[in-house]
Amino acid sequence: MLTLTQYEQEMLVGKYGRLKQQALQKVIEYARVLGAQELCEVTMAHVFCGAHGYLSAAGEGSVEKIVSQMQYCTEEILPLTEMACYCQSDCGPMDPKAYARMGVSETEARRNREFLDYYCQSGINLVGTCVPYLCGFIPMPGEHYVSSESHAVTLMNSLWGACGNADGLEAGFWAAACGRMPKWGNHLRDNRQGTHVFDVECAVNSSRDWDLLGYTIGRKLPPHAIPVITGITNRLSIISIKYFFAAMATTAGPEMCHIVGVTPEAPTLAAALGGREPVRRMTVTVQDLQESYRILGGGQALGPIDYISLGCPHYSIEELRWIANMLDGKKVAQGTTVHVWTASPIKEVADRSGYTGTIEAAGAVVLTSSCPLTSERMPTGTKTVGFDSAKQAHYIAASRQVNVGYGSLEQCIAAAVTGRWDT
Repeated sequence: MLTLTQYEQEMLVGKYGRLKQQALQKVIEYARVLGAQELCEVTMAHVFCGAHGYLSAAGEGSVEKIVSQMQYCTEEILPLTEMACYCQSDCGPMDPKAYARMGVSETEARRNREFLDYYCQSGINLVGTCVPYLCGFIPMPGEHYVSSESHAVTLMNSLWGACGNADGLEAGFWAAACGRMPKWGNHLRDNRQGTHVFDVECAVNSSRDWDLLGYTIGRKLPPHAIPVITGITNRLSIISIKYFFAAMATTAGPEMCHIVGVTPEAPTLAAALGGREPVRRMTVTVQDLQESYRILGGGQALGPIDYISLGCPHYSIEELRWIANMLDGKKVAQGTTVHVWTASPIKEVADRSGYTGTIEAAGAVVLTSSCPLTSERMPTGTKTVGFDSAKQAHYIAASRQVNVGYGSLEQCIAAAVTGRWDT
């Protein structure tokens, strides 16, 4: 039986407007399907904004009509009012400023701008990134949030003890409008305990190591499990850990992960498991990581390389500094396109610091707010593509008729300069 507060009952009868009423009605339907007994207050929402391709299912019409139909599930046109919580936008279908450098037409860019302006009027901050936690979206321990980015859900649950589920794009907009979500899953402390233990028996140092570790654990993890990681002795960085969670979300999609001695709900193995025995205990060896490397396309010679995409998840300012240093005084080979993806606030810092200028003087392009996956675009004629991201390599290999190479950032930069992807 779902119990509502007085405020929620008032919202449900329309006291605070039709948009909030409709959003809450959808949240209540969702809660009843899940068997939730109450709702929780959501204070932060990370939502999927822009003229994304899937919205074409609504056909022609105004932005208001499409948003009402596709995101609030009603044929009634419900103009967006002020959102109920702090909101940021996730990645979009293009860089809203440098769209032409992606091959996007003026018509497409204008339509995307209409959507973004519409969202902005309701108080959604147009950050446009898959790394909201690097741009001010930092829920505190116990704080309830929603996010449309799979790895961000896992990272914020795991590293900070915040509470969120991978609820889906539409549910994120409902929560943003009414400030409520069903209190279930990771919103309940009893559901956050580990189930499967992974003893890491190999060195994990570089970002690529962490990328491969996440991909490997995801390959071994059954559905709806919560991994507990032991054997990590070196200091973690936010750069490495974002690769780890992104790769693990690609192959398994866990919403919570404990790293013993690191994450707040795992001071010990026993604490991470809630005093229970694990369902299964597995080891991760260097051979496992090497197998993942081969699966992703690592270690193969592709010859001439058409396209290299860097920045999945979006690059931090430190990663942009690294690339600037690597490319300083060098030139990207003729016939090779290099896109470097980041968030617009981070690019602003890179612009001020001179990193963007150095990268683009070498012939690469720094872009924001998107990536090949969310834009569903690569340069025309691309036949070979290189990534330093397991997530991009995994999905692009499965969805596009291209040859995919996977390697470290250093290998990608070397290929960009030589124009060849060698082992």
